[in-house]
Amino acid sequence: MSLSVIAPSLARLRSTRTRSISPENFDGSVAGGARAVDGTAAIAARDLGQGWKISPSIVLKAGEQFDIAEIEGSGVITHMWMTTHFTNWRTLIFRAHWDGANEPAVEVPLGDFFCNGWATFAQVSSAMIASNPNGGFNSYWPMPFQSSARLSIENTSDQDIVLYYQITYDIGGDHSEDGYFHAQWQRSNVLKYGETHTALENIYGRGHFVGMYVAWGSNSAGWWGEGEVKFYFDSEEDFPTICTTGTEDYFGGAWNFEIPGEGYANYSTPYLGMPQVLKPDGLYYSQQRFGMYRWHILDPIAFHEILKKVEIQALGWRKGWRYLPLQDDIASTCYFYLDSPIANRPDSPDVDTMEVHIGSEPMPDLTQNHGFRPPLQ
Repeated sequence: MSLSVIAPSLARLRSTRTRSISPENFDGSVAGGARAVDGTAAIAARDLGQGWKISPSIVLKAGEQFDIAEIEGSGVITHMWMTTHFTNWRTLIFRAHWDGANEPAVEVPLGDFFCNGWATFAQVSSAMIASNPNGGFNSYWPMPFQSSARLSIENTSDQDIVLYYQITYDIGGDHSEDGYFHAQWQRSNVLKYGETHTALENIYGRGHFVGMYVAWGSNSAGWWGEGEVKFYFDSEEDFPTICTTGTEDYFGGAWNFEIPGEGYANYSTPYLGMPQVLKPDGLYYSQQRFGMYRWHILDPIAFHEILKKVEIQALGWRKGWRYLPLQDDIASTCYFYLDSPIANRPDSPDVDTMEVHIGSEPMPDLTQNHGFRPPLQ
């Protein structure tokens, strides 16, 4: 991918026009903003009237999907901002369809797309994703399309939720030489002993891999990041062309991500980072959990026929300086551009496969009738 696609010269005059979609202008129409007379903030604005923040958000019903953006013609999405309560970050699914395709090119839990997979806020200060207090999610991935774009959010939970969002895009321009933006989510929970986590598989066509976010939950004591990240192309089966030297190496760290005497150090840089380190609390939060990202912006990984597989090993140490294959919880989000709006993809995530523990729930009062029978004694 050329730098001109990522960051066009600010001085260059362009023929495109900028539009924006939000609950204040659902279709991005010219002079269509701030016209609402009803919305989620209508009561707050009752003394001010039209034009005073009447419809800043939507209520998405339990189990429903809503198209947050439908765009006709050629264009490119340049920025997305969204926010909702942290309990929704692993129950909402973000999808994107390009050029009328019947399958999504993007299908990722909302929090994972924005590098916050554990439903606990982490500051992310990168070039492509910025997640700011307290859950202000921003994406700067360019998302070009030739004839249409449709972005949607599905609420897989049993609770209604409130979602704020703004989609900024340019209409016009020639995007016939641009690849389509894709993002796929895969989770191994738990990873089987002696197996590797498959982050991406059988992507046919011409394109380039541009990044990965991983939410990693450690299920054993000791170091967890000794495994390699591997990229297989075309007919490669047993041996990959690209093989990294370790998990912390791939994400730009070294020596256990450790500052001696202080433990794990979280960091966030333009192209790579480990912004989240969640420590056990001795009770309900029993496992260590981590969030890491690596953007291949200046070093995209190009393929011309097949990106056969991207896999992650999970390795720790056992006695005698021998590797220990780990059985951890690994959820990966892979970002890539492809010459097609459709790619081979995993099964759609559901509420159970996405679930993470985000806090203790009170035990039910078993002395009361809650509509279920106690277990037989």
